Amino acid sequence: MTILDEIITKKVKEVQVLKETYFSKNQDCPKKVGSIFDSFQKSQTMNIIAEIKRASPSKGDILPDVNPAEQAKRYEELGAGAISVLTDEAFFKGSMNDLREVRAAVSLPILCKDFIIDEIQIDRAKDFGANIILLIVAALSKPRLKQLYNYAASLGLDVLVEVHDEIELEAAIELNAKIIGMNNRNLKTFKVDLATTERLASLVVDKHILLIGESGIKGEKDVELMEQAGVKGILVGETLMRSTDLSATFNQLKTPFKSTVKR
Repeated sequence: MTILDEIITKKVKEVQVLKETYFSKNQDCPKKVGSIFDSFQKSQTMNIIAEIKRASPSKGDILPDVNPAEQAKRYEELGAGAISVLTDEAFFKGSMNDLREVRAAVSLPILCKDFIIDEIQIDRAKDFGANIILLIVAALSKPRLKQLYNYAASLGLDVLVEVHDEIELEAAIELNAKIIGMNNRNLKTFKVDLATTERLASLVVDKHILLIGESGIKGEKDVELMEQAGVKGILVGETLMRSTDLSATFNQLKTPFKSTVKR
């Protein structure tokens, strides 16, 4: 089994329990925020989805004792365009409480980053304050991907559709996804290659699709590479979580756009 297989197997069991124990409030998000689709497309600087990530299967503990609310406030102060909260507990040591605390602390759009395979996870994400959910093409069949995408949209949530290769990108485009994240980390091997975003972004001809580069982005040269590929936003986790000078790190990542881009 790949790491992704292991995660999804565990997630299936979690969802079974969730359906027996969690009853959605079906309430509106307590904080109204704008869509990253609009704000990122109009921005003149690289947009950062700053992630709160305690650990990962490939790197182990990163910052397990982080205070999510304080970290999120700092991200907001430094100019993050949105905040991603890893809520998977078994493999990333996150929790829905992390999401709730971040929602109470900031006014930015929040991405619930998890391995979503069922509508009840989407209900819960919204109840806890998420404005955006992640759908990973590699984890879902095409019919299930479409069902979950449409369900999230019906709740007024943005959806970041994550792809890793050309076949998955084609599925995202067929879905008419407005926001596509290209993950440089192979979820089967967890190896990182920034060329993944370069390669996939070159295949997206619709300039109205918001492209997000994910994983392995560490500094200004990486950001320049992402921009040249046509990316308008980057999702950064480990680099920010390990930073000893967040202000300096943000300065390296949140760079002004140049005019010479491929898209």
